[in-house]
Amino acid sequence: MKDRYKVILVLLVLLVSMLLFMTVDLKGNIAYVLSRRSIRLTTMIVVGVSVAFSSIIFQTITNNRILTPSIMGYEAIFVLFQTVIVFVYGDKAFKTISQESNFFYAVLLMLGFSVFMYLLIFGRERRNMFYLLLMGMVMGTLFQALSQFMHVLIDPNEFSIVQNFMFVSFAKMNTKLLTIASITLGGTILFLLRYLKYLNVIALGRDHAINLGLDYNSLIRKFMLVIAFLVSVSTALVGPITFLGLLVANLTYQLFNTCKHQYMVWYCSIISCICLIFGQFLIEHVLGFATTVSIVINFVGGVYFMYLLWRTRKTIS
Repeated sequence: MKDRYKVILVLLVLLVSMLLFMTVDLKGNIAYVLSRRSIRLTTMIVVGVSVAFSSIIFQTITNNRILTPSIMGYEAIFVLFQTVIVFVYGDKAFKTISQESNFFYAVLLMLGFSVFMYLLIFGRERRNMFYLLLMGMVMGTLFQALSQFMHVLIDPNEFSIVQNFMFVSFAKMNTKLLTIASITLGGTILFLLRYLKYLNVIALGRDHAINLGLDYNSLIRKFMLVIAFLVSVSTALVGPITFLGLLVANLTYQLFNTCKHQYMVWYCSIISCICLIFGQFLIEHVLGFATTVSIVINFVGGVYFMYLLWRTRKTIS
């Protein structure tokens, strides 16, 4: 099947998913219910697009299809930051700090960490992307250990507050926060559009990209900053989704026969939105909130990750 027919098909699936989510089991004040569902739908679209763009770009610049930006420790920083807030302020934490302030601080912290890591690694000679990934893994493990240590120290009632940030939730959304996240995402994508074509060359490898005239380090710096923006927006908005990027990016590679990133990021965005919207619909109307969409996605993504490792090992053998 040609790619244009596949695009039409996935767009139809997305449209059906959106209609199901918005219209099934409408009761009571329909106008109010639709307004609340539209906010949650917009949130899932913002998160889906952010995850899709960041995952495709990250896998391209690292030349590895089983890695996602979570390896850099962004999500671990977010959880640690929320833990520190609760540890310091207790159950009054988010009465002292507004949701908007918390969002800005979390985004700035993750952006600052990204810039620090880039300067630390690429600011020295003979350092490359592999050092950056290694340091990201080490720092992420450190942040997770610090978070777990503080979880033991805080009151169990206060720990339940932290747990709300450890799992993705689309149940309660702040309209102001969603507006800020949407504007941030829109601005980031507008900045990114002119650079997507360079990813087609970067995918050939560092040496080929440099030989073809690209300012490789400058482009990598821009892309890493964009990834940090996108990951921080999605994580600060709803929480960490570890395996969503891995799942939707590899589904995109399997479904569409193109290497042009100008198209691939949008194809991946559609698939990502389908996974979130249809997954949330199933959680609410089929499973009756017995679990959360993040748990299902992480489970499916984890199984798919193991399959990718097995397939890679089989290919090498």
